[in-house]
Amino acid sequence: MERDSFVANIAKDLGVPVSEMTARKARVITERSKQYFRLNLSTGDLTIREKLDREEICPHSEICKIFFEIFFDNPLQLIRAEVEIYDINDNSPLFPENEIILEIQETTSVGSGFPLESAQDIDVGSNSLQNYTLGLNDHFSLVVRAKKDGDKYAELVLQRQLDREEKPEMSLTLTATDGGSPPRSGTAQVRVIVLDANDNIPVFTRETYEAHLLENSPVDHLVVRVVAKDPDEGFSGEVRYSFTQKSERHRRLFQINSVTGEIRVVGRVDYEEAKMYEMGVRATDGGGLSAHCRVLVGVLDVNDNPPEVVLTALTRSITEDSPPQTVVALFSVRDRDSGDNGRTVCSIPDDVPFILTPARSNYYELRTETTLDRERISEYNITITTMDMGTPSLTAQETISLEISDVSYDPSAPFRLSILFLIFPRRLKS
Repeated sequence: MERDSFVANIAKDLGVPVSEMTARKARVITERSKQYFRLNLSTGDLTIREKLDREEICPHSEICKIFFEIFFDNPLQLIRAEVEIYDINDNSPLFPENEIILEIQETTSVGSGFPLESAQDIDVGSNSLQNYTLGLNDHFSLVVRAKKDGDKYAELVLQRQLDREEKPEMSLTLTATDGGSPPRSGTAQVRVIVLDANDNIPVFTRETYEAHLLENSPVDHLVVRVVAKDPDEGFSGEVRYSFTQKSERHRRLFQINSVTGEIRVVGRVDYEEAKMYEMGVRATDGGGLSAHCRVLVGVLDVNDNPPEVVLTALTRSITEDSPPQTVVALFSVRDRDSGDNGRTVCSIPDDVPFILTPARSNYYELRTETTLDRERISEYNITITTMDMGTPSLTAQETISLEISDVSYDPSAPFRLSILFLIFPRRLKS
């Protein structure tokens, strides 16, 4: 969606005159650090501050929502809102290489399968990669398979016995297609080289290797070691390892030693980004024969994200005759971890005349508990402490300064806070 594109008319949707929006200094703040929207106080129009790229805002996520808040002064009012960004089919499937080289022994049995490199499509949902097709040929058919994470890959299946003397090499066209309307596609050439008979092919000790990994594991941490054996002697028996069907995300996180088969961490593994990785590994001997296995890596959550206190609305001063239960601040608590690591509790000191009241979901209101006496205490510094339930627990603090004013201080504008929650009935194209 381009810069300055129309999203909604806030004045119309909320039933607030434009003149009131100006007088009450209406403003919009996005919950993310980046501000995506601009509010025109002359018209009430909410527009895009800069071009939206869904793949950048919500990578790997099928549902993409931007949450934001609209504030009004005099009296203070908060409206929570959300806008869904839906995907458009603006990316084609791409193979990591234009040519895939496959070496197959001529004595390979009919029905044998050969997994191929996956194409990547950063669009999501129906606009993502949906199918593979193979150009017409005399020897191979194609099977489309899905990994546990939903990614699809193609596997060549031998349908007719190979004969090196008849055809030592062949070229096949592999096409990856997404589900957009109209669909987009990408192609790669599969170059099949038929090899002379070799007594033995590599054999993995397991068809599937499984491992678990803490999300804060350091670079060079050993994840798992795959092993393939080849009884041939000399060069023909030397096995080399490589990844297959590995996405760009996998390439950034994991690396395999071609000699030892050790898979190690090379990037930052984040449980909040992905909880499982599935990779294919190929073992190739000196004669060009290969075998395949799968590697499943489960990521374990670590309490590595401290909670955050985010002040949403705050008054700096209230009169000493403000009644009990007067709201002086509204804030939210966020924690990116999951499970107990992401559950939080919130508290303030016992020696202040204030209480915390849950407002909605992860929101809290800070309220007066009793009447206040300016002559006794003219200012409070209230420390909000939030703690998660992880082991060990992580904490965060935010201190609010509140001035207690005389009764005569601006009695015409008592502090009030009302909270509304609005979901715009619109979806934006990225």
